[in-house]
Amino acid sequence: MIERDNAEITIKRQADLLSINRTSVYRPVKERTENEDNVQMMHRIDGIYTKQPYFGYRRMTWFLQEQGFEINRKRVRRLMRRMGLEAIYPKPNLSKRLHATYTRPYLLRGLPIDRPNQVWGIDITYIRMGKGFMYLFNIIDWYSRKVIDYELSSTLEKGFVLRCLKRAFRRGKPEIMNSDQGSHFTNPDYLELLEKAGVKVSMDGKGRATDNSRTERYFRSLKYECIYLNEFEDPRALRKGIAHYVQFYNTERPHASLRGAKPDQFYPHSTDKIAS
Repeated sequence: MIERDNAEITIKRQADLLSINRTSVYRPVKERTENEDNVQMMHRIDGIYTKQPYFGYRRMTWFLQEQGFEINRKRVRRLMRRMGLEAIYPKPNLSKRLHATYTRPYLLRGLPIDRPNQVWGIDITYIRMGKGFMYLFNIIDWYSRKVIDYELSSTLEKGFVLRCLKRAFRRGKPEIMNSDQGSHFTNPDYLELLEKAGVKVSMDGKGRATDNSRTERYFRSLKYECIYLNEFEDPRALRKGIAHYVQFYNTERPHASLRGAKPDQFYPHSTDKIAS
């Protein structure tokens, strides 16, 4: 057993004596805590990106500079990555061959979506708070626009995505699950979960945000109608606010795409409550 506080023998020496790789015993590096200036800049980027989802870090940098902010591309790029706004692409150290192993074709082009649980769309978005931020994973039924389930997390670890999916699958399953090509969805754990559930996997074409437009529209509605209006101060308030909005969205909010009807009117009735 490695003794981390042993002043006489270093971790390197202990690892050598035990014939193990010392990189496997070091404590994992904690996720970087952003200072208040960076958090506020991330909030501003979130507002701009929600209106202009096609902005990459270069255009975002120019836009912020035109508004009078002294900020460079490197900082904008890092903050956008921290927010998950570039999660649609593989990380730089992934080879094309490895990425191709876990990507799947887009199955929805020209497909009539005419029944509940035919297609579910999933995605992750940055959610700002008065004190910090969180990430929201969301599942939407594309036919009825109903929010099937969701989960909030303080980090982008993949566990919160898998937990939410497993919970949703206990109540029902889609024929097809559509996502982007982000790292949460191009990994063996995610693909294995869907394969075991008998769910077909569909992924947006690289750089084609319109392939997942229904999910993106929901995120814009959530932010403009709930998040930006209330500015929730902490995770507890945010969870409560989103729970109220999801209930309103599913049962009371009329949808133009449904000719004024509500999602619950187009989705099979269920007594199970969404839990996050």
